[in-house]
Amino acid sequence: MEMRFPEAESPDPEQAEEGRKLFAGPSEFLKGVVAMSGLPPADRLEVCFAGRSNVGKSTLINALTGTKALARASNTPGRTQEINFFTQGPGLYLVDLPGYGYANAPLPVVEKWQKLLKQYLSGRPTLRRAFVLIDARHGIKAVDEAILSLLDASAVTFQCVLTKTDKIGEKDRARVLEQVRMALARHPAAFPEIVATSAEKGDGIVTLRAIIAALR
Repeated sequence: MEMRFPEAESPDPEQAEEGRKLFAGPSEFLKGVVAMSGLPPADRLEVCFAGRSNVGKSTLINALTGTKALARASNTPGRTQEINFFTQGPGLYLVDLPGYGYANAPLPVVEKWQKLLKQYLSGRPTLRRAFVLIDARHGIKAVDEAILSLLDASAVTFQCVLTKTDKIGEKDRARVLEQVRMALARHPAAFPEIVATSAEKGDGIVTLRAIIAALR
């Protein structure tokens, strides 16, 4: 019986080279957006990254682009309430969505952010895929289910990216992967492969670059 949601295989040399070339181009911060009126023109493919606070989103984006401080992590979870756009070469936007699951943000701030997120996800024609980051030490939590359901409702294909896989052993990894697979099976918008990464060790970065390059 074929496994549902297997780990993505390493790319072949040609695919890996396409990913390398894409991310060898310049990476630059373009703007932070707090309202739909501030979105840049939808003139190129874009992928977005979502994940709860402290999941390692900024670290992963920096690893993908080969930069040390392109995306900056906030020391206070939930402080950054902007959709941050980065240009990757001439033909791609990398979009960093604010971390969710924050407990300290005022309710009006949370509601405003949720409204903006829904508008962005449902109304951005050039958004090809969302990458939802899940901490490999914890698996999918209730707070993640909300964003997964929103992606289902918005008909945005999303792919699960496990982060910090170097922080767990093989036994825990197998347990978390099973939990994640069972959770993803309930979501029709889930892409049927999981990418396991460690930004610190570099694991999965070549694979993720190749996946993004193949979307063009």
